[in-house]
Amino acid sequence: MRTIFVPRDAAALALGADAVAQAISREAEARGEAVEIVRNGSRGMIWLEPLVEVLDGETRMGFGPMTPDDVPALFDGGFRSHAKALGPVEEIPFFAAQTRLTFARCGLIDPLSLADYEVNDGLSGLRRALAMSPEEITAEVTESGLRGRGGAGFPTGIKWETVRKAPGDRKYIVCNADEGDSGTFADRMLMEGDPFCLIEGMVIAGLGTGADKGYVYLRSEYPHAIATMREAVGLARRAGLLGPSVIDSGRAFEIEIRVGAGAYVCGEETSLLNSLEGKRGVVRAKPPLPALEGFLGRPTVVNNVISLATVPVILDKGAKGFRQLGHNRSHGTIPIQVAGNVKHGGLFETAFGMSLGDLVEKVARGTATGRPVKAVQVGGPLGAYFRPDQFDTPFCYEAFDGEGGLVGHAGIVVFDDTVDMLEQARFAMEFCAIESCGKCTPCRIGAVRGVETLDKIRAGEPGQVELLEDLCETMRGGSLCALGGFTPYPVLSALTRFPDDFATTTEAAE
Repeated sequence: MRTIFVPRDAAALALGADAVAQAISREAEARGEAVEIVRNGSRGMIWLEPLVEVLDGETRMGFGPMTPDDVPALFDGGFRSHAKALGPVEEIPFFAAQTRLTFARCGLIDPLSLADYEVNDGLSGLRRALAMSPEEITAEVTESGLRGRGGAGFPTGIKWETVRKAPGDRKYIVCNADEGDSGTFADRMLMEGDPFCLIEGMVIAGLGTGADKGYVYLRSEYPHAIATMREAVGLARRAGLLGPSVIDSGRAFEIEIRVGAGAYVCGEETSLLNSLEGKRGVVRAKPPLPALEGFLGRPTVVNNVISLATVPVILDKGAKGFRQLGHNRSHGTIPIQVAGNVKHGGLFETAFGMSLGDLVEKVARGTATGRPVKAVQVGGPLGAYFRPDQFDTPFCYEAFDGEGGLVGHAGIVVFDDTVDMLEQARFAMEFCAIESCGKCTPCRIGAVRGVETLDKIRAGEPGQVELLEDLCETMRGGSLCALGGFTPYPVLSALTRFPDDFATTTEAAE
């Protein structure tokens, strides 16, 4: 029997993967050939989706992007010769250049097969953690240098240790899967392609902090990820990985999936906690920190999907090896999501330190339009814009901070020379105005005034640039959370790095 892999990842489905899988099934039946179709996750090479893989001995041969009309020729060529043949998948340059740790199994296995998961090093980290004390687990994560991959970059081990030491009759692990940044999809891709990895990471977090209950907070716009996570949690429970005695250890941990309505501000941890409690998703004033008084007033770890999914690798391979990867104080690997006007968009996991220029020019292969790159936004809609003359900046927390930017959730969006940077700055302010929870005045009112001020700059009114700068300073210093506090990053970077786009119509006429 021939094994054929067709992704069930949302990106592949959007590009026709179901139709391709059905065409393969029909063609095999018509020819009397026995095939096993495995619906795997995505390898992250989105421009090649749907990417069909055929097992040839121990090698996975790739074909893509496939359509139903391409399927008969796949059979005619004996699953080797085809116009869309790509050769061994792991030798495709985009894939071969990566250092895959967190995403090592994504696209490789059936996401809902625990047997596949275990054969590919799954549960090794959890089994090691079960033989360790909570202190030893948190020390291992601290030593690894893992920092929050959701955007803040806070050391994960320190957060866990704070929760471990905090007094409380019950503690919680909350996975922030409210991935709302434009140009990002790593959380979704991981949950759809390797859900047991996230479950394992959450169980380890519970063992390390003394928590016995976890919640995955997903956004409603991710129906495929929601369905996959719910099924995976059920499978894990039936297999004894969740429940009153994890792998017969006598230590309990349970997970529940919760779905939010899709408010961007619920990606902020305190707003998320309010939503999880059934309240309106508004930001809480801090202190107290969620690590001390979080969900239902109890000590709570709030970590991003990628942060938690990286923990099993650290426990399995050891903190030292993970820490040795990276650049400066940015340790390990980072899954970078490449989007926008690019030839090769997708997920690229690599050690911290690759230059922004290499990502844009060598990994993404430049713009899809063939026009020159004008700007690259790093870190989502609240990230700063970088010019090509800043492309030597290493991809790490310290270097981006030094350039007035942030890593955020590690999404990069590329723009060619037709982009209007004043319009991009206006979009940032408008986005903040729409998504603001309304709790604090600098964000609620400041973003609205920002849109008005940028419209006045466009109209050529004098003195408005200075007013915009002052407004951004107020929002940055006075907002309760990163939504209002970080909106100045894209606005000011657009203003200072692309001043010609902010020239007034009066100045342009002169």
